[in-house]
Amino acid sequence: MSDFDVVPVAVGVLVVVAGALLANYLLKKDKSKSGGGKSSGGDAKKAASSQLRTLMDPQEKYMLPLIEKEELSHDTRRFRFGLHSGEHVLGLPVGQHIHLSATINEELVIRAYTPVSCDDDKGFVDLVVKVYKKGVHPKFPEGGKMSQHLESLAIGDRIAFRGPSGRLQYLGGGKFSIKKLRKDPAQIYEADKVSLIAGECCLRLSRRLYLFRWRLWM
Repeated sequence: MSDFDVVPVAVGVLVVVAGALLANYLLKKDKSKSGGGKSSGGDAKKAASSQLRTLMDPQEKYMLPLIEKEELSHDTRRFRFGLHSGEHVLGLPVGQHIHLSATINEELVIRAYTPVSCDDDKGFVDLVVKVYKKGVHPKFPEGGKMSQHLESLAIGDRIAFRGPSGRLQYLGGGKFSIKKLRKDPAQIYEADKVSLIAGECCLRLSRRLYLFRWRLWM
């Protein structure tokens, strides 16, 4: 083989090597942006644990102010409550709920609700509530005690939040933590497909499942 034959071969080898090095660099750069593939889940958990959470103790009550009220229909309202700061999240795992409590006509009333806002939302939590008004339904002449109390709140009024509550928690990636009884240890279950009945916590769960699948596609 002459010197003239060696030159094209050497150039070709250099091009292949340079291409491989460039591809390796781009792959490493892409992995560093996405959190390194499988390790991104751990990074997400670390980020979540470092967030400022409002619901730190499920046995404590946290007085949160009403900051916004929206009329969605003739008997349905969206109530927005402010958190401790603009950087706080509520701290409610997907699949769980909160309890509101208030003294109404000298009676302690406690009701369970599931926010419609995402737990990534900072500074506020949204509840969509149907107001059961007094004198509308013959079987319930007094109406809903808590829903009417919420309707009566003025901007700036506070109500007690407590949570997280519930025996089910969605962990992501098709994994669920479930307690058969409240005091039982949690068992981990994994599902390939999940059927949901649209309502409160299921809406939040379906949103989280959608976001998880969207990240896989991307």
